[in-house]
Amino acid sequence: MSAPLLTVENLVKHFPVRGGILKREIGRVHAVDGVSFELAKGETLGVVGESGCGKSTMGRCILRLIEPTAGKVTFEGKDVTAANKDDLRALARDMQIIFQDPFASLNPRMTVASIIGEALTIHKLTPTREAYDARIVELLETVGLSADHRRRYPHEFSGGQRQRIGIARALAVNPKLIICDEAVSALDVSIQAQVINLLEDLQEKFGLTYVFIAHDLSVVEHTSNRVAVMYLGRIVEIASAHDLYTQPRHPYTEALLSAVPIPDPTIKRKHIPIAGDVPSPINPPVGCHFHTRCHIAKKGLCDVERPVLKVVGDGHSVACHLRDS
Repeated sequence: MSAPLLTVENLVKHFPVRGGILKREIGRVHAVDGVSFELAKGETLGVVGESGCGKSTMGRCILRLIEPTAGKVTFEGKDVTAANKDDLRALARDMQIIFQDPFASLNPRMTVASIIGEALTIHKLTPTREAYDARIVELLETVGLSADHRRRYPHEFSGGQRQRIGIARALAVNPKLIICDEAVSALDVSIQAQVINLLEDLQEKFGLTYVFIAHDLSVVEHTSNRVAVMYLGRIVEIASAHDLYTQPRHPYTEALLSAVPIPDPTIKRKHIPIAGDVPSPINPPVGCHFHTRCHIAKKGLCDVERPVLKVVGDGHSVACHLRDS
């Protein structure tokens, strides 16, 4: 097998909490707490979990938009976490991000041409003005917009159109990896389908690799080859989309899937409630982070020892003391 395009090893990101007159550190938010996975070229890895579980922070740490506290990120054999400023600029051509909010992620004072063309200028990808203009028109048409749109400003577009502009901006540098950070969650359902179809078409056309971060399990099921489930900064289960949705192993995954609506009223499915609220990431539970809400947790084990991701099947790994075989 070929080497993975992206490798994440024990990635950690803690945010300091400061208080008092001297603003001393009084605690830490454990946003990402030891995440590891590999991603093959052309693959789509879906990342799901409740709000605040660390999905977006993980994505930003991979790109070094946020500096990780510890861990290692390797892209095509290059250590991203150890890269200097010049190396990061070069890596930015291969790794891009599509942000969640299409209204906040575009500069309202810049035209569409300037927004998309900024990366072309920074990386010196178009030697002449004619090539610059032609590339912008090509990118707009690639994402389903017209050449006339390049002279307009973001406020003149709908949410779906703005997200298409964001996609065009990400494509401008011909990246190999795109992190889709809840790229469709702010859109209407009908528009979500259009954008997802566009992303799939672009993946096939350009051989793109995606990390698809979302909280909508039904969306992730149809867009991803593999799915990773996160809870309080940790991956608790990772498997192929088919295996995860048909044979979930972790109690948290089972509970999440049991809450997904089924359009057929004749199908009966047992609902597994999740007790209580998500614990504070400033003071996460000892042992398994999920044990305080788990219906099968075992006292003296789950509340003491941290479970590690163990392989339980072909490409299927789970971090659970009671489901690791």
